[in-house]
Amino acid sequence: MTIDIHPHVISSDTRRYPNAPLGGHKSDWSRERPVSVEQMLAAMDEAGIAKSALVQASTCYGHDNSYIADAVAAHPNRFTGVFSIDVLAPDAPEKIRHWVGRRLAGMRLFTAGSTMPNQADWVDDPRSFPAWECAGQIGIPVCMQMTVKAIPQLTRMLERFPKVTVILDHLAKPVLSDGPPYAAAADVFRLADYKNLYLKLTPRTVAEAQNGKATPATFFPLLVARFGASRIAWGSNFPASEGTLPELLKNSQSVLSVLPSEDREWIFSKTALTLYPALAGK
Repeated sequence: MTIDIHPHVISSDTRRYPNAPLGGHKSDWSRERPVSVEQMLAAMDEAGIAKSALVQASTCYGHDNSYIADAVAAHPNRFTGVFSIDVLAPDAPEKIRHWVGRRLAGMRLFTAGSTMPNQADWVDDPRSFPAWECAGQIGIPVCMQMTVKAIPQLTRMLERFPKVTVILDHLAKPVLSDGPPYAAAADVFRLADYKNLYLKLTPRTVAEAQNGKATPATFFPLLVARFGASRIAWGSNFPASEGTLPELLKNSQSVLSVLPSEDREWIFSKTALTLYPALAGK
């Protein structure tokens, strides 16, 4: 069974689901190649992906998670969802409980991305502590969309909230082109010491591992040796990453064929079930 923990969905119904992108303007991908829930299901079937954890399209909908919540409600046997909120707001814990009540199973903090190219400085802002405490109490993972620049701030949060599971989107987008021993990604590798930190491996990472002096055969075994495959999960980033969902999955599977089959089973399925138990048994 293959599970995708990082696809996005965009509705054509802007009246029911109005655009409110973080950064003030829609991302190019959400405008040029949107994929609806129905199209996502068809793409999953074509790719052979059993289940997905839909990730809030922050560059289209901001903190209004209604579309993915409605998708999960309509297709609970195929989807769970990862919501986004303003963790600095005084009502952040209340918002977390609201979206968890809508059967969403994770929270995402969008601190840098296509519509917000500069890394935000609020990752370890004390105003966010109540939200993190709430996530820990409820037992939901926190996805971090960020760059390596914020790793010192993230480290402080990992130490302050050791019981909160954190998922690093796109491995924080490290530069790998220098090749072994990947000194430019040293800060990412040091995060292996924090056992509550998991990695989300996406097509962006796959492409970077084939850039410059980097090769899949030298990077991915090293990554697994440091973190363990049970702390790494695959996400397609479809349709933000260009290509069809079957193409993105096939390419990732091909590149990760340098790993033993047991490691690949964790990365493409078992780790996802650890992070999102809601996907199990449906």
